[in-house]
Amino acid sequence: MPLRRDRKSCNRGIATGIATGIATGVAAGLTATLVLAGGSTGTAVAEPRPSESSNSRLALALLGAVKQQHFEDVLDTAPPGSAAARVLYAAGAEKYELSPDQAPRRTPTAGTAAAAPIHQMPNVDATVIELSGAGTPIAAANVLLSPQYPKGRIVPLDADLATDQVRWRSWSDDTWDGNGGQGTEDAIPGREDAPIDFMSPYPASVLKLMVGYGVLRLVDAGVIKLDDDYAYDRTGAPNTACGLNVTKKISTFFDEMQTISRNESTCAMIKLLHDHDAVAPLNQHFRDVGLPMLQLNGTRTVDGGGWGNVTMNALDTAKLLVLINGGAGRLWTAPDGTPVRASLLSDASRAHYLKVLGEQGLNQVLSTTNYCGRGYPAAGLPQRISERWIDPATGQVKVGDRVYGQDVRPCQEAAEVTFQHKTGYIDTSGQDAGIVHSLPGAEDRHYVVAIHSNLGNRYVDPNRPADPPGSYPVQYTEKYALFGKAVDDIFTGSSPLLRLQEPARD
Repeated sequence: MPLRRDRKSCNRGIATGIATGIATGVAAGLTATLVLAGGSTGTAVAEPRPSESSNSRLALALLGAVKQQHFEDVLDTAPPGSAAARVLYAAGAEKYELSPDQAPRRTPTAGTAAAAPIHQMPNVDATVIELSGAGTPIAAANVLLSPQYPKGRIVPLDADLATDQVRWRSWSDDTWDGNGGQGTEDAIPGREDAPIDFMSPYPASVLKLMVGYGVLRLVDAGVIKLDDDYAYDRTGAPNTACGLNVTKKISTFFDEMQTISRNESTCAMIKLLHDHDAVAPLNQHFRDVGLPMLQLNGTRTVDGGGWGNVTMNALDTAKLLVLINGGAGRLWTAPDGTPVRASLLSDASRAHYLKVLGEQGLNQVLSTTNYCGRGYPAAGLPQRISERWIDPATGQVKVGDRVYGQDVRPCQEAAEVTFQHKTGYIDTSGQDAGIVHSLPGAEDRHYVVAIHSNLGNRYVDPNRPADPPGSYPVQYTEKYALFGKAVDDIFTGSSPLLRLQEPARD
């Protein structure tokens, strides 16, 4: 389904954009084949493909959705130079590997009284890819926000959902705090002359999407089976951040890694990849198919830990989800000219992955159904969550030791979409990425959305109330949920963001 908008406001926006000569270069093709609600101009094509005009329309709406949230209004509970900040830095890279049920829980309310306004614009990387009903990409947009681009920056994308216009930098907490948000280490070589310079937020648990894909590639190759037992042995590891030796079925490790984000199970699956010398080939495979920012760099062979150098960005994360979702024909073209198709994973593996992602238990970022009716955080994507986690007696979501304390049945009844997704957070990382499909009877929409940001649980909203006794604490700013709702509104025609806006010129 094309983006829906009022015809007059759309045409008025096109004229304004062309007249002002939009500096980001996304408007050059706006007069080409613009699809409007109720009609189109230009020649119809048999297979919808991303075009400069369709990408531009979505990008302008996405820019509005990002700017609308005012991510710069959050409070920092560990301002640079504070005692709280020194404690976080001292935790080191292993903090990325500690599951909430293994490490002492760090609640965002701790130290909130000393919180200060964030000292600079946060880094936000947002991508949306619109899909046809058959799963084919028909529009894509990527918007960046940072101290360098405080008004937001649209990334020009081509018909293959790719760009060479960004110098991607690897994330560093102290560099972001102390160097004006300007990264210093290149994540992709050869981009020194790219016009956009952006430090990509640490992916946190969204990296588990890459791990799962790699595991299923081994399944498809006949190297392993999901119902095989795997004896995870971390003997010789430098610490116990990845848990202890344990034997489980690969399918159990896989499920725990995605649905409850269990880091110990993720270590096991990364070690499984190392056992089969599959990590370096997986990294090369991602580069070969046009996903160069997806890299499991630096992980340890001995226990699957050491995640500090892993990189992802929102664009390549979203493209990976397009592949997992599956679609007819060519999804995009790889750098060597090879068509990238859903068959990179077998139908059985994609079906398994989609089932597991659909049973996500941590619906608390772009969607907040786990907190249904609580008032804070705000309602996000109108998602129907898996019944797997809902107590039939109380309607409350219980995920392991996490009890959310709200009756979610009213939100289940009012839900409009499914959301097969993966979340992630640490102190300086807040992430969510997934596939959205409308439920029967709801406004038809199909898209992938991903947001990567450094706004982890170190940052809180000024209006954040205390968590009700006995309920799992809100780990993220509610701006993520508001952004998720704003994106969904783009596809239902109910959003004021559908009026084309002139993108920022930084």
